[in-house]
Amino acid sequence: MARAPGARCSVPPVRNAWLAAAVLLVAQGIGAQKVRVEDELEAYPTESVDLRCEFIDGGGRTKLTQVSWIWEPIDGQRDNIAVYHPTYGQSFPNLSFKDRVVFLHNNLENPSIRISKLKMSDAGRYTCEYATYPTGNEQGTTSLVMLAKPKNSAKVVTVQAGSKLVVVARCEAADGKPAATIKWLASVGGNHSTSTTNGPDGTVTVRSEYQLVPTPADNGGEVTCMVDQRTQAQPWVYPLKLSVEYPPSVSIEGYDNNWYVGRSDATLLCMANGNPAPTAVTWTAASGALPDTVVVSGNKLTVRKVDDAVNTTFICEVKNKHGASHHQITTLVIDEKKVTPAPSSGAVIGGILGSLAFIGIIVVIVFYVRKRREDGEGSPKHKPSPPGKAGSSTEMLNKPSEPPTATETAPLGPGEVYYEPTGGEPVTNLDDEATGALNGGAPRVPDHLAKYDKVDELAGDGRPGNDFDPSNHEQPAATISRGESFVSPSMYV
Repeated sequence: MARAPGARCSVPPVRNAWLAAAVLLVAQGIGAQKVRVEDELEAYPTESVDLRCEFIDGGGRTKLTQVSWIWEPIDGQRDNIAVYHPTYGQSFPNLSFKDRVVFLHNNLENPSIRISKLKMSDAGRYTCEYATYPTGNEQGTTSLVMLAKPKNSAKVVTVQAGSKLVVVARCEAADGKPAATIKWLASVGGNHSTSTTNGPDGTVTVRSEYQLVPTPADNGGEVTCMVDQRTQAQPWVYPLKLSVEYPPSVSIEGYDNNWYVGRSDATLLCMANGNPAPTAVTWTAASGALPDTVVVSGNKLTVRKVDDAVNTTFICEVKNKHGASHHQITTLVIDEKKVTPAPSSGAVIGGILGSLAFIGIIVVIVFYVRKRREDGEGSPKHKPSPPGKAGSSTEMLNKPSEPPTATETAPLGPGEVYYEPTGGEPVTNLDDEATGALNGGAPRVPDHLAKYDKVDELAGDGRPGNDFDPSNHEQPAATISRGESFVSPSMYV
């Protein structure tokens, strides 16, 4: 069907509703963007804070009529605290902010304000609201959060030892915002409880108590209070030493079981422990009054001269505000002094010698183990050659023979035989057994000369036999050339 000229297309009612909602959302979005503020600010009491507000008009078609700052301490309560009109000027209708609020700029486009001398009760929402034409009111809201540093403290509660659960320490974080957290660190057994109290200005006071069943052993024990809160850079830590009071306990020291007749200045000490410290110490004797030879000075009892009169029982009594306690000791007087034998010098020397012997055994064992370890590494695989010696057999054989030179000596006595050396020291090569040259490479000694080397044959008169007697044989000439073996026959002088 043809559409008539100028006819309009009808829009369904549902679609009209959707379009109206979209236009409203766009208008609200544009309005929200026109007033620029900070979402949230934090401040402390007695300080100042700047609440910034700025109107942004992209097209420049909005006319600003007036701007107001509205404070909402709680939901549903709205109070004007500052108003600016370009014609009528500034106004501060709320008396609680009088003389504490000022405009930073004297214009509508930037109506930022400053609040001085802040109070905890100033917390809330602050709305910068414009009256404009033709769009109506435009606004932006800033939440002001007031913070307060807590006043922290801790103290010990003095208690008396007993069997009931009592408070021994307290810790408090007063007038803080937000509320603080309290923890305990303790070297003694116990537990804690915490409570909070809200102040009229929005602050919170937190209290914590540490409890235990106190005993004398808990006196001086340490507990530590820790306070953690948003405004503190680090936890607040405060250590405490518990104060548990109890009656005194008493003991007597100094008696050595050697109070002999005639001993002078024998002493006894009354040792007391209590909280508070004992203030009175009293010495008495079970037999009645103290002997005349006894002198008392505070907790010290001194016997000037030991005799049978001090053969008694001494009693020491100590008091503090929680009670009294006493202790007693019986002294026995003997006739003669007990002598404790000192260690003998022989025992001391024996101990020293025993220690040295033990050390020597250890050294020998260590040396033996090391030696066995070195021997266990194995002997060399070949036998090393003997060290070279000047005038060896090879060198002697290669040298030309030289006639022996005679030296002038003293005359020989009767029965003496003189042998002139051959000019060289006999040399042997014990390693050359295969060739039989055991005499430095010289030929084997003939058998008829070898008998002169036997020294184990005895003559008939019991003396070593000597076939080479000068009286029966002629002396051989020393004509052995250089390089030959020289063997000296047995000789009797």
